[in-house]
Amino acid sequence: MLVLALASLLSAQFSGRQPATVALDIGLSVIRLLLPLVLILMTQELLSREFDRRYFLNTLSYPHPRHRLLLGRFATVASLTLGLLLVLAAALALLVWLIGQGYAQATPVALGSHYLLTIAFIGLDLLLLTAVATLLAVVASTPSFVLIGTFGFMLVARSFGAIVELLTRNSGVVSDAENYRTGIGLLGYLLPDLGALDVRMIALYGKLELLPADWPWLVLSCLVYTVGLLALAVWALNRKRFA
Repeated sequence: MLVLALASLLSAQFSGRQPATVALDIGLSVIRLLLPLVLILMTQELLSREFDRRYFLNTLSYPHPRHRLLLGRFATVASLTLGLLLVLAAALALLVWLIGQGYAQATPVALGSHYLLTIAFIGLDLLLLTAVATLLAVVASTPSFVLIGTFGFMLVARSFGAIVELLTRNSGVVSDAENYRTGIGLLGYLLPDLGALDVRMIALYGKLELLPADWPWLVLSCLVYTVGLLALAVWALNRKRFA
C-alpha cells in the first residue's frame, strides 16, 4: 500500500497536464508487478513448505483426499490475492480522484465501469499465475523454484504478444525478423497472452473501444488454461510419492 501510494503521488508530479492519467498508469503497473510476488510468497508458505518441512506427515494423515488439500490451499491464496487486489484498487482510485481535483484534464480518467473492468482483467491474470505457482509448488523440489518459475512464466506470457506485434509493424528491429516472429509466435499455442489482459487504456482514456476485439476468447482461454493447470497439479500430487 505504501509503495503504491508513493509511486502514484510522485509520478503525478512529472506530468503537468495529465497528472491523474500518469498516476493511474503507474499505480496499475505497481499492482501488476507486486501482487504476483505476494501470491508466490503465499504459495511457498502454504504449499512448498508443506513438503519441504514435512508437514504432510500430519496433514495427509487425515481422512480426506489429496486434491482437497491442494484446491483448498489454492482457494486460500487466490482469495487473499484477489482481496488484496480490491483493497489496492480502491486505494488507487481514491488517490487518483484526489490528484484529479487539483487540475481539470482535457481527457479525464474513467474510474467507473471502465476501471472495474480493468481490475477484473488483472484479477484473471493473477488467478492464472496462482494456478501456475500451485503446479510448480507440487512438482518443484525447492521452494525457490516456485519464485523463479512463476516469474519466468509471467515475463514470457506477458511479453511475447507485444514482441510479435512489434516485429510485425517494424521488421527492421532485428535481422531475419520473419523467422524470429514466427518462432516467438509459436508460444501463442503454448501460453496464454497475459499481455493482452492489460486493458488499462480503457480506464486511462475512458474509451471502451480500446478493449481487444477478441476479449471473450481471451477470457475463456485463460480460464480453461487455469483449470488445466489445476487438473495437472492434482494429478501430480496424487502420483507424488513421499519418502
